[in-house]
Amino acid sequence: MDEKLNPLFTPWKIGNLEIKNRIVRTSRGGTDLFGWREINHFDKEGAKFLLDKAKHDVGLILPGCQPVYNPRLGQWLYRKKGRFKKVRPFRDEIHKNGAKLFVQLTAGFGRSFTISDRREKLASNKVLNVLSKPFRNFDRICASASPCPNRWSDKVPSRERTKKEIDKFIRAFAKTAKLLKDNGVDGVEVHAVHEGYLLDQFTLKYINHRKDEYGGSRENRYRFAIDIVKAIKKECGKDFPVSLRYSVLSKTKGFRKGALPGETYTEAGRDREESEKAVKLLSEAGYDRFNCDNGTYDAWYWAHPPIYRPENCNLQDVEAIKKFTDKPVVCAGRLDPFVASEAIKEGKIDGAGFARPFLADPHWVSKRKEGKREDIRPCICCHNGCFNRCKYNGHANDQDLNDSLHLSRCAVNAETRQSTKHYIKKAKKAKKVIIIGGGIGGREAARVLKLRGHEPVIYEKSDHLGGVFVEASAASFKGKLRELLAWYEKQRKDLGIEIHLNHEVKDVSSLKADHYIVATGSKPKFFSSVPGFSKAIEAVEFLKGKPVGKNVVVLGGGLTGCEIAYELCLKGNKPTIVERKDDLVAQKGVCLANSSYLREYFALHEVPVYLQTKIKEIKDGEVICIGKDGKDITIPCDSVIASVGYNPSPIAKKSGKVDLVGDCDGIGNLRNVIWGAYEAARKI
Repeated sequence: MDEKLNPLFTPWKIGNLEIKNRIVRTSRGGTDLFGWREINHFDKEGAKFLLDKAKHDVGLILPGCQPVYNPRLGQWLYRKKGRFKKVRPFRDEIHKNGAKLFVQLTAGFGRSFTISDRREKLASNKVLNVLSKPFRNFDRICASASPCPNRWSDKVPSRERTKKEIDKFIRAFAKTAKLLKDNGVDGVEVHAVHEGYLLDQFTLKYINHRKDEYGGSRENRYRFAIDIVKAIKKECGKDFPVSLRYSVLSKTKGFRKGALPGETYTEAGRDREESEKAVKLLSEAGYDRFNCDNGTYDAWYWAHPPIYRPENCNLQDVEAIKKFTDKPVVCAGRLDPFVASEAIKEGKIDGAGFARPFLADPHWVSKRKEGKREDIRPCICCHNGCFNRCKYNGHANDQDLNDSLHLSRCAVNAETRQSTKHYIKKAKKAKKVIIIGGGIGGREAARVLKLRGHEPVIYEKSDHLGGVFVEASAASFKGKLRELLAWYEKQRKDLGIEIHLNHEVKDVSSLKADHYIVATGSKPKFFSSVPGFSKAIEAVEFLKGKPVGKNVVVLGGGLTGCEIAYELCLKGNKPTIVERKDDLVAQKGVCLANSSYLREYFALHEVPVYLQTKIKEIKDGEVICIGKDGKDITIPCDSVIASVGYNPSPIAKKSGKVDLVGDCDGIGNLRNVIWGAYEAARKI
């Protein structure tokens, strides 16, 4: 192990509880012990996932946030005492591996509760709303500190929580914590004065306008969180550790308005002065640790940093509040282990929180200890599997139900929390499998096939592997994608997978094999009906390095087009985005943390955006479009980049001996490619 990481592996204490190292597996929705979205069972898949982390050198384990109140069925968790008994043997297994277990308890989302298109229709229909209340009462679920708009939908506003409801939550936290303590759990974490969840909504002045003892002064706004820790301590004893999930700064300008890095703005939520006083107040109330980041759901790209955000983006703010408490402080949010280790060494923080890296590679800590850095599969901060809640004009949340119910999976690791579906099993009979196409889909298929005992052979028409993902990783901010390419190359070499470069296959039958996997990708769309369209540079050409002028029109405001425009901004060019739809990044599977950052970045930097606009003609020095009013728009430019989509390009049809993988089977995202390749290879 690199000695610079040594501080990460020193012991520390939360209260009187000693923890073997400073690495904290912070909680994520979907990794709950009592299930996600419901609390009717002990979640074996979640427990298996968490225990695996304990076996691989994690010091403190936190499951996903566990609601003390089930918003779907109206159940209080503490009333189901029998399920808590299943926690003790799990805790014992955690302890056998030297780790400690805290369970995170939440009061819920309040105004941040995710409203999908389907839920919006249900809630806004008077008859259906009444009929659904026994199992999904939106009035109760979405209630906040004061009347306010829901984060996702104007059609489902939040009412004010009653004092009676607050009292019930406080009692529920205490009773649930006692049951957890009695069944061996080492501590609890209160979720959260953090990210704009319900408890945080009470603390924030732009949301809380109450006139009672839970509104107005700082002491009153933080009273809900304070009363909870006092109630837990009274029920469980002063030595029972209680952590708080805490956002140092809200980074919020108001409802649905985040603040970008470097932006001059007036903080609507918690600013530095407020945070310094709040953390002192919360420490004195009894909290034993602060698990910190930044942001709210209105500024989601701070709490869930996408790839556009730099590493360690929350560290400086977390370090700043440590001097205001004598309790341990943990930082989370795209932390680099070396930077975190140095901060711990210097006494600026006490622990380092990680979540998404464990989804991409559950064993990355032990691999670091063993000096196997190159074997760590990197998280690429895409949110395609772990958190792909998306919102755009006309859609409250355009997300598949399966995704909504199964969070904390991973785009780059098909096995994460899918152990009953995606797993490596040795093949009964080894087969020779020809893979046509050496992109990510072809490489993932080859990797899984080799691990199963088959003989995969990759044929690639170009002089390198990686396919279009090489170009996709070319942007200055996509270093993590380049790390993923390096990981695949390391796997190929270690496994001894045969490759043939500069070998184009036009007919699969020309090569003899037991099975074939076609992973030939897609081709860019070409609008032949648009005069001068050939003058445009295709997106891949730009990403390969083809030069462009100062003023660039980007045709297409989907994710790829917006990322190209973002890269142009970073390079000092002046992009203009032209999009046919009524919003940028108007597509499924793109997390709001990603899309809202791009939209707000373009707005802040005054990037011209033409929505509901069609391309009419491309000329030398200008693009002529048709606006939503039907009138022509002339946009002067030096270059035009086309990012208008792709068409599948298979060289064969599916059959008993032929599988299609990736974009050649249907245009999707990286998750579709990797999971599809894994599944195809698993079944051969």
